Amino acid sequence: MSLETSSVADTTGVGTLLTNARFELMPFESFDDEIRYLPDDATIAITTSPQLGIERTVERAEQAAAAGFDVSPHIAARYVTDQNHLEDIARRLTDAGITDIFVPGGDRDEPVGEFESALDLLEALEETEYGFDHVGITGYPEGHGFLDDQTLSDAMAAKEPYATYVVTQLCYDPDAIVDWIEVVRDRGVDLPIEVGIPGVLKYQRLLTISQKVGVGDSVKFLKKTSGILGFVRQLVGSRGAYTPDDLVDGLAPYADDEAYGIGGLHIYTFNETADTEAWRRERLSESS
Repeated sequence: MSLETSSVADTTGVGTLLTNARFELMPFESFDDEIRYLPDDATIAITTSPQLGIERTVERAEQAAAAGFDVSPHIAARYVTDQNHLEDIARRLTDAGITDIFVPGGDRDEPVGEFESALDLLEALEETEYGFDHVGITGYPEGHGFLDDQTLSDAMAAKEPYATYVVTQLCYDPDAIVDWIEVVRDRGVDLPIEVGIPGVLKYQRLLTISQKVGVGDSVKFLKKTSGILGFVRQLVGSRGAYTPDDLVDGLAPYADDEAYGIGGLHIYTFNETADTEAWRRERLSESS
């Protein structure tokens, strides 16, 4: 399948993307303060922290669900010890009324137990009495630092029968995202795709985080779009803060195109929700 691309800004598309956004938070101490800035009907994705483990993710998910939010906890496979542990997690989430989970492999070098990959955990979940209406899996528009493209393609194909949507890794380049979606659709994957974008964040922190999570090509893209002098001007002119306007504008023409199947935005807030939500509301008001 070859999909026609477009670079024309689309205010309707901006509205579609930002209305259907979900917010990813980390389960740190600031969590209680951060959720206060989010709309009452927000969907909150909660990461698994290498420092705190999956128990804190489950606790925060229970807390957010009790506060009335829609919740999508990250059940990272390499942080789950065994089948009994998985069943306990699934029971607690079900009891909390949670119907959406996201299943990554997890960024541990070695698993804590018997699950090496997201596929292992998804298969094991099928053996439990618990089911979830929505199950997300990962997508990598710029590839993976340790896995080749064929391995990633095979992994997505294996996980697709267990999933209902895909969430992409952080990326700053709308063209790279669109190209990747075209490739995924050509392979016959028709799951809705939640496009992962950064929220509003200080440039220096964002660049540091980006290098850690392996999106160096996107960091280069930020600098390439305006040249290094332009990049410095952006830093100074924005008082050192990044906003994802160009990224959202670049994706907007495809937001309502069924061939692309973009389900919405997955905003990596890095627990900076106040500035991100203020930006989102401003852009929504401009697009209405």
